[in-house]
Amino acid sequence: MPGLINTHSHVPMSIFRETVDGYNLQDWLQKKIWPMEDKLTEEDIYYASYLSFIEMIETGCTTINDMYFMTDSIIKAAIDTGIRLQTTRTQIGQNDEEQQEKLNDLKELIEKYNGMYENITFNMGIHGLYTVNINYVRKCIEFAKEHGINVHMHFCENTKEVEDIKSMYNKLPIEVIEQEFESDHILLAHCVKLDNEDIKKMAKIGNVSVAHCPVSNLKLGCGVANISEMMKQGINITLGTDGQGSGSSLDMFEGMKYAALLQKGINEDATLLPAYEILKMATINGAKALKLDNEIGTIEVGKKADIIILNLDNVITKPINNVFAEIVYNVKGNNVETTIVNGKILMENRKLLINDKEIESKCEDIINRIK
Repeated sequence: MPGLINTHSHVPMSIFRETVDGYNLQDWLQKKIWPMEDKLTEEDIYYASYLSFIEMIETGCTTINDMYFMTDSIIKAAIDTGIRLQTTRTQIGQNDEEQQEKLNDLKELIEKYNGMYENITFNMGIHGLYTVNINYVRKCIEFAKEHGINVHMHFCENTKEVEDIKSMYNKLPIEVIEQEFESDHILLAHCVKLDNEDIKKMAKIGNVSVAHCPVSNLKLGCGVANISEMMKQGINITLGTDGQGSGSSLDMFEGMKYAALLQKGINEDATLLPAYEILKMATINGAKALKLDNEIGTIEVGKKADIIILNLDNVITKPINNVFAEIVYNVKGNNVETTIVNGKILMENRKLLINDKEIESKCEDIINRIK
């Protein structure tokens, strides 16, 4: 089948796995994660990213959309492992000097790497409306237009974020999107706190995709995004894991199962989201959101060979009555037998064909040093 596409993550956060227990989102970020992130080095980011890319290869994810910093180190790890990466330099901050520095960082990355490696592309990663001001937002949107890249941003993840945006902008979050965002493509992560009227307004904007992160949203106590209503309104829904700090793993098969079950449960309607639609969210819908659907997301002549092979000769998938439903509800990441990116075999018969020695111990050393 086509390799899976993870449309929202923070690649180096492998080292923060299971640090969130007992925290809400804002407290977890401000009291735990941001202080540790301040201690990270370029080398730390490289090894933490490498560990995530190993996890991706082993669980059938061939493309990931990243939002982080020290991006050079993340790109180096992606090149060394052979994974497909869309990335950015996260735009966050309030003062003009800090903002311009981060925009310059992204510009330098694009100039350095764009077109050099087939597997590396870029987008404009705005952290969120609640962590930047309106002038910075406008600069970011203008930058995206100038460079022909799409915008990727956290949006309405929890109630506190929504209240912060209302306070900062004197507008509802969806009104800021309506009035300010002019981009070829916009990818909004989470979108948990949107009502039906918000969703209708979002659908009218056009070229908006949503990165649905069900596991992370549940673990952080944010709630459940109403993606079934978004799909009814024609919005392109994709799947993300978020970082492992809040999402626990990069296993997209787990994300598919949660996405399907949650919509059936909260709407009390078992007919919602057939398995094939969930598979599209994890493949071709993700490719569309990243503006890569002419290259990946389906297996067909002329596209890049991003392919995974599943072993369904397993008691949890027998007998096979509906192969699509089996993949969504019963397959796990360890059912992936072979992972191929751009025609290059990265794992065959569950054996990694890249150097993974000492990566785990390196990451243990990093987290022990900074926590």
